[in-house]
Amino acid sequence: MGRSFSRPNAGNVPVGAAGAEYYHGPSESTFRVLRRGDKFVQRRHQTGAEGREINVMEKGIDFIIGSGNHARTFLSRTSRNTLLELPLGWYADKGGEWAMNPGYDRPDHEGFRREISYDCMYCHNGYPQIPEGHSQAFAEPVYLDPLPEGIDCQRCHGPGKRHVELAGSGKAPRDEIRKAIVNPATLSRERREEICMQCHLETTSFPLPNALRRYDRGPFDYRPGEPLGNYWLFFDHAPGTGKEEKFELVNAVYRLRQSRCFLQSQGRLECGSCHNVHDIPRGEKAAKQYEVACRKCHGAEFARTVAAGKHTTSADCSGCHMPKRRTEDVVHAVATDHLIQRHKPAGDLLAPRAERQERGSEAYRGEVALYYPADLPASPTRELYTALAQVIDGSNVQRGTERLAGALQRFPFARAEFFYHWGEALRSGGRTAEALQAYQEATRRDPKLTGPQLGSAAALRQAGRAEEAARSMERAAQGAPGSAMVWNELGLAYQAQGQLREAGTAFARAVSLNADLPEPHGNLGTALLATGDRARAEAELREAIRIQPDYADAHGNLANLLAGNGQFEAARQQFERALRLRPGDGTLRYDFAVALGRARQFDQAQVQLETALRSDPNFRAAQELLAKLLMAQDRAATALPHYREWVRLEPEAEEAQLGLGKALALTGARQEALPYLTKAAASKSAAIREEAARLLLAVGGR
Repeated sequence: MGRSFSRPNAGNVPVGAAGAEYYHGPSESTFRVLRRGDKFVQRRHQTGAEGREINVMEKGIDFIIGSGNHARTFLSRTSRNTLLELPLGWYADKGGEWAMNPGYDRPDHEGFRREISYDCMYCHNGYPQIPEGHSQAFAEPVYLDPLPEGIDCQRCHGPGKRHVELAGSGKAPRDEIRKAIVNPATLSRERREEICMQCHLETTSFPLPNALRRYDRGPFDYRPGEPLGNYWLFFDHAPGTGKEEKFELVNAVYRLRQSRCFLQSQGRLECGSCHNVHDIPRGEKAAKQYEVACRKCHGAEFARTVAAGKHTTSADCSGCHMPKRRTEDVVHAVATDHLIQRHKPAGDLLAPRAERQERGSEAYRGEVALYYPADLPASPTRELYTALAQVIDGSNVQRGTERLAGALQRFPFARAEFFYHWGEALRSGGRTAEALQAYQEATRRDPKLTGPQLGSAAALRQAGRAEEAARSMERAAQGAPGSAMVWNELGLAYQAQGQLREAGTAFARAVSLNADLPEPHGNLGTALLATGDRARAEAELREAIRIQPDYADAHGNLANLLAGNGQFEAARQQFERALRLRPGDGTLRYDFAVALGRARQFDQAQVQLETALRSDPNFRAAQELLAKLLMAQDRAATALPHYREWVRLEPEAEEAQLGLGKALALTGARQEALPYLTKAAASKSAAIREEAARLLLAVGGR
């Protein structure tokens, strides 16, 4: 545990003089870990069309999470004293290998942007110091110097300052010295086991949630000896959902508690039955220690089995009954399965496996059940947090939204955070007006929380009330002037009102506060483009893409900018990249078609528009453009159905009436053309009137 968090050195960053290199196919990125003097960096680049490096990102390695027994994850410290996880990790399996960190083995991973949350730091290091005001929900995870380097004695023994003072005084009685610190051996079995469970009981690392910290507790104020349920509530997939056999890296206690050995021992089997945290053996010594532990209960049965010729004299108990297996969540790691089984599971337990993506259609959608403490009495706490668990990760939103609503009605004293998450659940279900009320109630209960204020502004924008959203964010910016997300949301509210210069100022402020976020760069680029500052707009859009190469909106906006500059081939590359990332985006295809049309590549433009319309036949602008594109090529018969759709979608559009009338006339349907041409002839537009009149004469309508 003392090696769980450390600074980098030649021993824990295993790179030679040439560094380490890893190509990640799904994100088309090459990662390298390099040593520069006594410093280490992690670098990423992609390869552009001409073979040159693009989207180069490099960050220093300042800290390492993990002892190296299973893996090491590399962290970079920002100027804001936050910590970012770097994408490439090191794994002990196969003698040591480099591969992507969990959750990164996909095209649209988080890159160099994943913040190390307080919940993450909680189990990977000693308790750090954090700034005043940062213990509340939604606060940015900031860490003050000096950061601890490893889990320390106090994690199991509680605060030790008084203990040290008494011991050093030379006057305090021995009993008083001992009582000034927690001795786990003197605790009840349940309290003692909870010291381990606080970090080794993880039901799943996939979105569920696994655990919720009570909102009245700070991120680092659990103390050994107090009931763990007063701090964390643990949740699991509901029984019968097919998730009972999951095996993940940090669910040792979870698996142990499923074992017959544990259940039939009535709790006497605990972590300390096999493990001594002050002396962790490896190799042969470990196997011998665990054999001794097993024989405390199974020695006589083992002797009888050997005597009967049913077992070898060798007794590597854990090798068969608790075998090492490849974990489902960290697929490059191998760990001991703490589900004690009579027979070793069949198959190759170490076989490679692909990283599972539990999102979208693959995500768990079902009931979330309270797991620990299972005997938590019926109470507002149990009801509120269990309802919250249904919605917070989207596992059971539809039923959970109503369940949380009912709990909030029954317990009107609930904290603001519950109302915020109720608002999030409502908004995810399209119930924007109700969500806004929930956010506003959360803000009324705790005006300092930024989450509900951001939610309110987003809901107001969705409802077309951008001016109110701006006023709300202006107030939020006064209370949280250092929040980049608040300034970004303020910029979006200004932008929705057409106040582009004000929007640009807000986005620029967000960039200055947190230059690692791609969205403020992308939004600033869009605002600058709208105000005519094309050079700065291009720079900001390219920076957004450098930070997040899979940022489809930024690629699309950059493509439009380049097309407007006449740089068609460069624009094409950006459009194609954006569409690889978001193939179902009709607006992107429409914009690409416009650029293709300007380049007189009409067949390709037609393909883009037809693809967009297959996804959304009611995309009016695409119907219009395709109709005009085909008509310009003298393909009236092919254009005709698109003119019909344009008129259906926009019956008062005189240009659509004229186009449909003309297409009908050119295809011989003169009588059918007359009413459309007649309507167009009454247009306020002289050009439309004159063209309609000419066509009416031609078809004999006048």
